[in-house]
Amino acid sequence: MTSPEPSLSLVAVNLPGGIVPAGDLLAVLSAAEAAGIEQVQLGHRQQLLLTVEPARRRALLQALAAADVLAEPDPEARPNIVSSYVGEDVFYSAAWLREGVYKDILDLFDYRPRLKINLVDSRQTFVPFFTGHLNFIAAETSNYWHLHLRFPRTGHLYTWPHLVYSEDVPGLSAAIERVLLPTVGQFDNDLTTAGIRLYAQVSAAQPLGPRVVAGPLALPPFMLPYYEGFNRSGQQLWLGIYRRNEQFSLAFLRDMAQVCLQTRVGQLCTTPWKSLIIKGISPADRPQWDAVLCRHRLNVRHAANELNWQVEDNCPTGLALKHELVRYLNEEDVRTYQLCFAIKTRPQTGLFGSIIIRTQPGRAGGAEQYEVLHTRDFNPNSRDFVSFRQQVRPDMLGWYLAELCHQFYAQTGAETPPEPETTAQLPAENPPPAAEALPRCRRCLTMYDPAYGDPQQGVAPGTAWAALPNYHCPTCEAPAAEFEPWDEPVAAGLSSIGAAP
Repeated sequence: MTSPEPSLSLVAVNLPGGIVPAGDLLAVLSAAEAAGIEQVQLGHRQQLLLTVEPARRRALLQALAAADVLAEPDPEARPNIVSSYVGEDVFYSAAWLREGVYKDILDLFDYRPRLKINLVDSRQTFVPFFTGHLNFIAAETSNYWHLHLRFPRTGHLYTWPHLVYSEDVPGLSAAIERVLLPTVGQFDNDLTTAGIRLYAQVSAAQPLGPRVVAGPLALPPFMLPYYEGFNRSGQQLWLGIYRRNEQFSLAFLRDMAQVCLQTRVGQLCTTPWKSLIIKGISPADRPQWDAVLCRHRLNVRHAANELNWQVEDNCPTGLALKHELVRYLNEEDVRTYQLCFAIKTRPQTGLFGSIIIRTQPGRAGGAEQYEVLHTRDFNPNSRDFVSFRQQVRPDMLGWYLAELCHQFYAQTGAETPPEPETTAQLPAENPPPAAEALPRCRRCLTMYDPAYGDPQQGVAPGTAWAALPNYHCPTCEAPAAEFEPWDEPVAAGLSSIGAAP
């Protein structure tokens, strides 16, 4: 990871589970402003990153402590706890892992973890499963978790033989940390038995609840949902905000937090993709949120192939490379759906990707070059990497990435599931005749076609317009009453080709 500029120091504010109450965020922003900070960043472990002048660092830490905000001068030493709460009721509906369960578990952590901990629902694909050292993944049995332990430095994964009860997650995490960290080297010597030995030592020292044998863990195929802009979830909206330069101004965040308080939203969520998501927005309050975006000139609805990248925190070189590669893939019109990319400039960063670009020393002291790798099955949750090309010049990276993307689709072929579009999907059945009148929004001209339905609003293909009295336009939120019958003119045009004007 490229460090912040030599004249700046990095301070992290951990947001357990990626959840930050609006009032707490305002307190952080006030302390940051007093320290002369104008922009902040989000980390890939859902934390808030502040870069401050060394002379003001101590005052910043004192101001944060006075606001009862725990700051971490070394983010790697005390990493944030990651959770998938950000996607619950946005990209998926959880079986039992709701907001209260997340918060109950997080509240039971009475120590500052030194191991990376992930609390993730098995039904989602937005938050990585295995980027932590202790990866707790929700089981089908209510209030129980699978645990997949990744040994530091080695990447070796061990599956805990018993499910873990929710209330035992913090205590077990602390027990594993007490056993593992002081003697991590002894486990490196024989990785084939490392997990069994660790389990025996922890079990002897840490009493746990009923031991439920862990069955097989089934995970869904990876599909990164589109996580930006205004979107409907049930009767409410959620807003995703991505910044191309990874910078969020204090003024913008302050306005967002104040609107949260004014509209009784209460909290914001950070994502592993260095973006923000605000859930539970009332449609009636949307103008207030739109006003903030307009005031700060924030653009939304970036291309999906720009959103599926992870770059190390505070890494200007990696971010510049990402922008160049995104530009190339855009110009060449390369499909990247079901893939995600990571750029690594140092080892053990825990980034998430099905395709990895990592730096390599140039030959004979020449310019820096890159290795392109991918997981064997292109599943970003896999740790089984295959080297695709080594010693690649920067100007050739885009070409090799495009070739690897083509290889992925040639490999998956007909097995690739249909892609959820922002407007419509291909119909499962025969579409209606082209000349049939279809409902069209008067405000923005978005059309509803029963053959396609509207998967983003839970409307299945084949659903008649008459069955949707409470429908809202996916583009401008206009109600069903604002739709009018519209005859597709293309069909008439085709039938009159060659006719005299």
